[in-house]
Amino acid sequence: MRIIFAGTPDFARVALAQLHAAGFEIALVLSQPDRPAGRGMKLQASSVKQFALDNNLPVAQPRSLRLDGKYPEDAATAREAIEGARADAMVVAAYGLILPQWVLDVPARGCFNIHASLLPRWRGAAPIHRAIEAGDSETGISIMQMDAGLDTGDMLLVEKLAIQPADTTATLHDRLAALGGRLMVEALELAACGGLTPVKQPAQGISYAHKIEKHEAAIDWTQGAAVIERRIRAFNPFPVAASPVTGDTLKVWAATVLPGRVPAGARPGQVLAAGDQGVDVAAADGVLRLTKLQKPGGKPLDAAEFLRGFPLAPGALFGGNPGAAP
Repeated sequence: MRIIFAGTPDFARVALAQLHAAGFEIALVLSQPDRPAGRGMKLQASSVKQFALDNNLPVAQPRSLRLDGKYPEDAATAREAIEGARADAMVVAAYGLILPQWVLDVPARGCFNIHASLLPRWRGAAPIHRAIEAGDSETGISIMQMDAGLDTGDMLLVEKLAIQPADTTATLHDRLAALGGRLMVEALELAACGGLTPVKQPAQGISYAHKIEKHEAAIDWTQGAAVIERRIRAFNPFPVAASPVTGDTLKVWAATVLPGRVPAGARPGQVLAAGDQGVDVAAADGVLRLTKLQKPGGKPLDAAEFLRGFPLAPGALFGGNPGAAP
């Protein structure tokens, strides 16, 4: 089966690698244009593009696929490449560009999407983050036949995956990426022999995983301890939860909820204790122990090592607006 693959970040690279290893003929790879990154802000290829180059796969990087949009020349050139690939199917995983109807119509078997949630829950851009933030006990991969809507197409294959209590977006991302690649290989093998049965998405249980914004990193200490702890895990590795204290904005990479209630008279954000095990901070309904922190210009450190270079005394107060997190 000849396929076109459209994807950009590491989540998509994992799927592309599995499809390549499974022997599918990859006629064209679409990925977003190179972006400036790193200290020198030099242009860097996406993970998907780098894999394609390393494996001698043809790559196109249009800024848009809309023929009537801002970059019609890019779209027209991409159309020539997509139509010229004569693909049986297109696989889409975290590509980042909207696919107009003309793209959906080109492959003989249509376009298949790898979506990191149990649809229709968490349609949209950030399903992994939002599942952890909401306290979901499970998530999964949905292989979907794409249509013109936002993650509204028929489901072809679905597999559940438990969310572990200590999962961050980083750890859950890696397990879902591996599952997505495996399930996509299975879906294409079934499609080749007519073994897929499309199933309409349920009309109930729809929710949207809106894009993560940097301002969401600000910790609100008036929230419950469990809510804050979930947000810390959800925003690891981006944008990383943050809060100002003693004039600096600290990033919080990991925390645990301590048993018991918050001591009487403690203010939300108040440091109750600081030691090798962590920094205990009062939340609305309990105490959160911060176990991995990062100061501006520093590296993420376990609490014991962090406190040797950035002491925090009981009574110090986290809170306010962190502004631009470091």
